[in-house]
Amino acid sequence: MDFAFNQDQQLLKSSARAFLDEHCQSALVRALGDDPRGESEAMWKDMAQLGWLGLALPETYGGSGLGMVETAIVLEEMGRAAYPGPYFPTMLAAGAVALAGSAEQKSRWLPAIATGSARATVAFLDAQLDWEPSASATGAAKTAGGWTLTGAKHFVPWAHVADVLLVPARGPEGLSLFLVDPAAPGLKLTPVTGMDLGTRWTSLALDGVPVRADALLGDSGQAAALLARLLRRGAVGAAAEMLGAARRCLDMSVAYAKVREQFGQPIGSFQAIRHRCAEMLLEVENSHAATYYAAWAIDAGAEDEALAASVAKAYVGEAARRVCGEAIQVHGGIGFTWEYDLHLYFKRAKALEPMYGDADYHRELIVRHVAG
Repeated sequence: MDFAFNQDQQLLKSSARAFLDEHCQSALVRALGDDPRGESEAMWKDMAQLGWLGLALPETYGGSGLGMVETAIVLEEMGRAAYPGPYFPTMLAAGAVALAGSAEQKSRWLPAIATGSARATVAFLDAQLDWEPSASATGAAKTAGGWTLTGAKHFVPWAHVADVLLVPARGPEGLSLFLVDPAAPGLKLTPVTGMDLGTRWTSLALDGVPVRADALLGDSGQAAALLARLLRRGAVGAAAEMLGAARRCLDMSVAYAKVREQFGQPIGSFQAIRHRCAEMLLEVENSHAATYYAAWAIDAGAEDEALAASVAKAYVGEAARRVCGEAIQVHGGIGFTWEYDLHLYFKRAKALEPMYGDADYHRELIVRHVAG
């Protein structure tokens, strides 16, 4: 593989940074943190115009037909900006529809997502908070007209703005995945307060929620493999966003160490600060390599795709949290203040650390891969 971005990928990265630097400054992130909806409709429409919402969708449905590497490039820049919005949950759900949806489901949802007129999310976690697809306990009972769903889902990202929810549930034939209307009777959405200003979570209570027969995504009882595939993409996407947050904290720390003086000289001249920044750089560069190798492996369908995704998530999850925490230490007292922006990136990294499987979960998957 070629570890360097090609010309088109470099252009995507530079244009994403320019757009987010202009339209997603920390003042907006803070303002949207107090907004009940939590996202900017204008920014969402602008991203649709830039082609980001259809980046990895088939060209037949208005997308660009690109892959996980390009998605990771955009997500890294979003992590660098602490972007507040449902971009990645929507891309993950759209990917599921593209992989397993019927022709009617694809025609209904993919063009709408690519043009910015629809948002979506996947409700992975049940009450047990276990990321293993086989652990899903939400029930699906067959009816004359389709199905009814009963159970609970927790920490569903951006469900309150979604136009469709992808809900795994277990029926008589096994685990299935359903397209659920957020306004369906029997479905209750409850907001969950989190530490990250730029992310919203929701708990879902499903009390006999009716879904039509054509709401089944893929074959009945065959969703486990699809959910495992989505989790791999989710893990790599989260790693890319955490990488962006970590790199932003490293850049801020190096810049601060050059101008902050103590005892008549910049603190960057002190060995303790220099070594701390060097360790941060090591973590960031290792995270970069792990993330983009895993993204490439997904696009290439490599044999070690699942292993690479777990390695990336396990490593980057912990590394990003350490780098962002070390940045606060480099800044000293000012790093702990609400007015300074470091906490935006630290909280983003910390909030993403358990999403799509924490380090312990992915280390267990790595053990299974190593053990054959």
